[in-house]
Amino acid sequence: MGNSTSRLYSALAKTLSSSAVSQHQDCLEQPDSARLDPIDPKDLLEECQIVLQKRPPRFQRDFVDLKKNTAANHRPIRVMQWNILAQALGEGKDNFVQCPMEALKWEERKCLILEEILAYKPDILCLQEVDHYFDTFEPLLSRLGYQCTFFPKPWSPCLDVEQNNGPDGCALFFLKDRFELINSANIRLTAMKLKTNQVAIAQTLKCNETGRLFCIAVTHLKARTGWERFRSAQGCDLLQNLKSITQGAKIPLIICGDFNAEPTEEVYREFSNSSLNLNSAYKLLSPDGQSEPPYTTWKIRPSGECRHTLDYIWYSQHALNVNSALGLLTEEQIGPNRLPSFNYPSDHLSLVCDFSFNQDPDRLL
Repeated sequence: MGNSTSRLYSALAKTLSSSAVSQHQDCLEQPDSARLDPIDPKDLLEECQIVLQKRPPRFQRDFVDLKKNTAANHRPIRVMQWNILAQALGEGKDNFVQCPMEALKWEERKCLILEEILAYKPDILCLQEVDHYFDTFEPLLSRLGYQCTFFPKPWSPCLDVEQNNGPDGCALFFLKDRFELINSANIRLTAMKLKTNQVAIAQTLKCNETGRLFCIAVTHLKARTGWERFRSAQGCDLLQNLKSITQGAKIPLIICGDFNAEPTEEVYREFSNSSLNLNSAYKLLSPDGQSEPPYTTWKIRPSGECRHTLDYIWYSQHALNVNSALGLLTEEQIGPNRLPSFNYPSDHLSLVCDFSFNQDPDRLL
């Protein structure tokens, strides 16, 4: 690695290990990272691997080819969805009883998160539970060529944890050399006409290669059992917003999120049956193409083992094709202590899909 890049990142790493951002109220202000030199992703990956050299190697996951003999006339658009686990919640609230506290140390866990992102090289990255946006993800990812947006929860539970790093929220990143931002909306979700603590970001982008528009959205719905109707109302509100933004599905749509809802819940049915003509990309990994994965999160808490499918990538099936999807970790890879672990930094698995535009987007409308 070049000495200049090493010095740049090493200096930055010192700021990343510092205490919480001093002024939480400034969390909506965009920091100025344009003055910092670009980072070569290979150099950053090497820096991460040096930090992680005492940890087990990354799990091997393979992409599954889902193409249907349709040749795309453009490079696929790779989208990554991931609830990365807020640091304050992981250390202070979530009670992962089988995960050693040592495995949750931010100085190493952030490198595991970055290693995962750098390994799959998404064109668009959608994250939830981001509480180190301003001191980690925005400074680094902007230097990798991403445009960055963050929308925190109004009353983040992270703020209840001592020595927190500010509120957690949703973050959306896209490569500026591939897309142009046309419109951006920060959405505070409502339920029963009341504003809630959950948020979404929706951005209309233009693909520089094809000139075509599409909308990308990221969200994180209310957690916990007993809140199913609340999640359903939040989902309805998000769908209404997205219908307006996409002009009733005229603009193709991709929605990434931790919905905190199994496929049996009402909010899942609302998305499946929406007039936006959405399909869940990870269903395509099943033999019949109709079943969600058995899990996207797997953890052990004091109340017992929690194995659920909560995370999804929805897409406009009339306008977009799923070329491939990243396979999930097996139970053997995850191990008996489940997630997070020394091998994997979050209790949720990342989902990654390659999309291409349909050549005849009106055929299924």
